[in-house]
Amino acid sequence: QVQLVESGGGLVQRGGSLRLSCTASGSIFSINEMGWYRQAPGRQRELIAFITSGGLINYADSGKDRFTISRDNAKNAVSLQIISLRPEDTAVYYCNARSNRGWDYWGQGTQVTVSS
Repeated sequence: QVQLVESGGGLVQRGGSLRLSCTASGSIFSINEMGWYRQAPGRQRELIAFITSGGLINYADSGKDRFTISRDNAKNAVSLQIISLRPEDTAVYYCNARSNRGWDYWGQGTQVTVSS
């Protein structure tokens, strides 16, 4: 069992930056990879990036250039730094953890709203 808690969202102006954080607890040794997704109203939840326990990172097209994912294994946490925020970045951002058995765990999400 894995529990995930996100934080760091909020209201920012266009061009601003945010750093989102997610902390995992529970059966953390079972986690193979962690990632960040986002979902805007009326849209599918989309992958931004994920990172394995060994540090291998994959960015989706939506996550390139302005997004940086990092993981602190000692703290059981994953972060997402976003720069040059745009109104179209407005969404609920979710962290995800995938176990070595292929099970997915989700946080409750943190709202990011970008004003123009």
